[in-house]
Amino acid sequence: MMVKSNQTQANKKWYEKNKEHAKYLNKRSHSRSFIKKFATKEDLEELKQLIKEREEILENE
Repeated sequence: MMVKSNQTQANKKWYEKNKEHAKYLNKRSHSRSFIKKFATKEDLEELKQLIKEREEILENE
């Protein structure tokens, strides 16, 4: 069996304490990657509309 490095153990400990934030960061990263590398013009137009709607929701909170 391999011995885990201190950094690996620290990462695991942080993830266990911060599961929701880690999920948020992961989803944000995937979103940005999709936009930068794969999104079509139509995707971008749809995303603009979704962003506008989300901004309106957040303004009314």
